Amino acid sequence: MSKAVEVRITGLVQGVSFRFHTLQQARALGVAGWVRNEPDGSVTGHFEGSADAVEELVAWCRRGPAYAQVEDVAVSPADSTGATSFTAG
Repeated sequence: MSKAVEVRITGLVQGVSFRFHTLQQARALGVAGWVRNEPDGSVTGHFEGSADAVEELVAWCRRGPAYAQVEDVAVSPADSTGATSFTAG
């Protein structure tokens, strides 16, 4: 079953390679979409793929890479964009 979500991650999530590590995790899980830094210091993303893989990537985002300090991960359902790869912008 396919799933698509939008995420907004807050805390110390910029300047700690959060996007790079999210990109690596997404590619390893076969999740498509994107992740980017926002001017307010958060990181946002769109994830789509199998429900299990998307949930696993969201769970990883709640931990983040070693130097991140994740405060919150807001997740909302999204429409599939038909993405076939994952990018970090």
